[in-house]
Amino acid sequence: MEKPTVGIVGTGIYLPKGRMSAKEISDKTLGIWTEEAVIEKLGIIEKTIPGDDGTQDMGVYAALDALKNTGVDPLEIDVVICVGEEWKEYPLTTSALYIQDQIGAKNAWGIDVQNRCCTTVSALKMAKDMLIADDDVHTVMVVGGYRNGDFIDYSDKDMSMMYNLGAGGGAIILKKNYGKNLLLGSHIIGDGSLARTAGVEIGGTCHPITKDNLEEAKKSLRLMDPVKMKNRLNEVSMPNWYKCIDEALGKSKLQRKDIDYMAILHIKRSGHQSLMTDFGLKENQTIYLEHYGHIGQIDQILSLHLALERGLVRDGSNICMLAAGIGYVWAANIIRWGV
Repeated sequence: MEKPTVGIVGTGIYLPKGRMSAKEISDKTLGIWTEEAVIEKLGIIEKTIPGDDGTQDMGVYAALDALKNTGVDPLEIDVVICVGEEWKEYPLTTSALYIQDQIGAKNAWGIDVQNRCCTTVSALKMAKDMLIADDDVHTVMVVGGYRNGDFIDYSDKDMSMMYNLGAGGGAIILKKNYGKNLLLGSHIIGDGSLARTAGVEIGGTCHPITKDNLEEAKKSLRLMDPVKMKNRLNEVSMPNWYKCIDEALGKSKLQRKDIDYMAILHIKRSGHQSLMTDFGLKENQTIYLEHYGHIGQIDQILSLHLALERGLVRDGSNICMLAAGIGYVWAANIIRWGV
């Protein structure tokens, strides 16, 4: 018996109104980075920053946008997979269930998943596998919010790779046998030797928050072993990314030349340009998120959402979503847009 197919019905996005400019980022680094370097090297003209928006509520806003854009009835949703970050309004609450309630998806169950900035690509694979394997699951929403930039200490020069962290929410709806916008192959690589090289250092059981470290804890997302992390990433990061892309293409019965659009997370400008050159892609085959920054695992949804709005993705386009997350994880998938 032939396996069911899984298609993307549509997307939703929420972006807070606040913005931080390259000049403001430069000022916060206390002169370590010039405004020009922030723009040209880090690739940030401006980035989104939140007001009172929590990650759970940003997920709700993005979910409501996706429902509006697609016309999907929330009662049709069988599962809500939340890709929102652990930094949220109330610790130890389940974000997927909050979103389920707020959008009226009363027939759905929900679960939170975490793979850092790879979470969306990983969750799309999970959603597809659920839809294929479970006869009772017909519609899945992948949704979440992100604002890890709150933890950045801009005076920490080791953290320049995360000066781009922004804020926002994204949602994507998938259906079994939808008949178009097919999610094809995915591939994910993990390297647990880097599991504790980066993260929020103060606030867990190893280093609890005390009255003496409270202010430091608020800005304690840092590289806990910068030498190990940077050396290892220099050695394996690009090869792992390229392997993920090639494996996802192979599973989709496609080749590099078949990629029409690359939905890539925000990285430094030279890395982005190098990757596009290596895959023979032109400027209109991606969107460099220099006006948004890096909104974690929301980047791939945002890139696809913007590409559809701008007409960069059309019927027949092969999309590659590309992600990487501290931990360390690399991931790619392929989507064939249209029928």
